[in-house]
Amino acid sequence: MDEIAADPSHPRYASLLMRHRLEEAEKKGMLAGSAMIAHGRGEAFDYLLGEVTIPSALDATRHALASMIQGQRTVLSVNGNVAALASDEMLILASALGCPLEVNIFYRTPERMKAILGHISERKTALGLDVEVLGHAPNALIPGLKGPRAACHKEGILDSDVILVPLEDGDRCRALMEMGKTVIVIDLNPRSRSAREGTITIVDELSRALKNMVAMMDEKASIVMDAHYDNDATLDRALEWMLNTLKEE
Repeated sequence: MDEIAADPSHPRYASLLMRHRLEEAEKKGMLAGSAMIAHGRGEAFDYLLGEVTIPSALDATRHALASMIQGQRTVLSVNGNVAALASDEMLILASALGCPLEVNIFYRTPERMKAILGHISERKTALGLDVEVLGHAPNALIPGLKGPRAACHKEGILDSDVILVPLEDGDRCRALMEMGKTVIVIDLNPRSRSAREGTITIVDELSRALKNMVAMMDEKASIVMDAHYDNDATLDRALEWMLNTLKEE
């Protein structure tokens, strides 16, 4: 799946791998025109993190996972970039949690939905996982949103109580929050609308955050919610880390 013209020992290998996945996804018709721009913007913030999972992100990840474990109707939302960059990790996490994935994209077209759902189906088969994947036949609308981007499954996003929305847009994040859901965001920009709107924001690169969650599932019984978790403080800690990185340059 991930054959790229770069040696794994290359210091930029992880970044090059993510770019390669986006290139392949674009060829399949999975991405919106702005996908590369969005990814490049995220990479810039990751440079400021030092391309590592910082302590505040790890704390947020643990709290987020506890929320998903305790959720009665947890759902993992997947857009085009998420499907391109981390389908395997999302499927493995969904399998471990026993919850569905739902493909829910901003620029929704039948062609893009077919391409994304097809890609996820291929990866699910390759991994040998039994995960429910929704998105093919939306039968509900997210209140407060207009047009095709509001389409969702009642048995998925609409009725969820806890939802993971990596690389989400601010409008939909706000709409989900207004529905009373626990909204978990993965976003490298601590000042984005999604980061500031969400219940729990993990300021980390997508695949790193998901791999951390999967690893933490090995100690599932000891993962508990942090009664003192403060999302604003988490965002402030991430921004302070980035600013200190700049000062050290």
